Amino acid sequence: MTYDVSRRSLLALGAGLGATTMLGGSALARAPKVGTQASYFYRFNLGPPKGTFIGVPDEEARKMLSDNFLSPDNVVLEQNSPIVNMGDKLVLFDTGMGTSKAFGPTTGRQQKSMAEAGIKAGDIDAVVFSHAHIDHIGGVVDDSGKVLFPNAQFYIAQSDFDFWTDEGKLGSPLKDFVVHARKNLMPVRDRLVFFKDGQEFLPGIQAMAAPGHTVGHHMFMVTSEGKSFAFLGDLTHHAILLLEKPRMEFSYDTDPKQAAESRVKMLDMLAANKIPVMSYHFAWPGYGHVAKAGEGFHYYPEAMVMTL
Repeated sequence: MTYDVSRRSLLALGAGLGATTMLGGSALARAPKVGTQASYFYRFNLGPPKGTFIGVPDEEARKMLSDNFLSPDNVVLEQNSPIVNMGDKLVLFDTGMGTSKAFGPTTGRQQKSMAEAGIKAGDIDAVVFSHAHIDHIGGVVDDSGKVLFPNAQFYIAQSDFDFWTDEGKLGSPLKDFVVHARKNLMPVRDRLVFFKDGQEFLPGIQAMAAPGHTVGHHMFMVTSEGKSFAFLGDLTHHAILLLEKPRMEFSYDTDPKQAAESRVKMLDMLAANKIPVMSYHFAWPGYGHVAKAGEGFHYYPEAMVMTL
């Protein structure tokens, strides 16, 4: 499928929030820049690559990490969720872990990072979910179950909503994911809008199905005045392992082989069109470009510019 990326222009990268990255320009909706740089992001460890990244020998995976000056004994994933300022709307993509500590004690900081950037939860007009895993939908409610984004409409693929809120899965190994999804999504069920593949469901924001990680996993093309960037969600979890070897499988994928097919297809398109990307789990701020490199790809991070 060919995606139209020419209608609007991408607003300049503003304040990197770690947990939240803001893209903002001169039209600042209800959240002007405050001139400060929030410094936090979520980081959690998966341990050695053994058993998590599947499809190459363990020693080869370790060498891929060490050759890129990364620890071969500990795979670190971070969590970056962008807030995109479309001029008349503030759109947040994914909400982090929230109250869950399933991935360690350093997660669940999105609300604080937003406050440090001068953004109130009430300023958010739309919350868009790439999929319904714990670390993407976890920050909708607080400990008491109160919805944290009082003025937002919420967007997700219906197939993912149905899968991860299914009470029939509470007796399965997916129980913790289902409990957390129900805790965060059911309180906003009446505010959920289901998007479809290829649909521009918000002005300048187009859904792009990339299934496999979950049944309804999507990435998104954000366009403004002829420029674009793609929020990848969990298309690829690691900037080395799943780019150099994009057909390597990831153990948290619902359908690892389908996820690998989606990854290769979408990365091919992004590289060919030189579209900037932002990946949820890459090193902060997770924004840059991908390019073909042999049978795989290489990630070129954008230089991080601190705002004062």
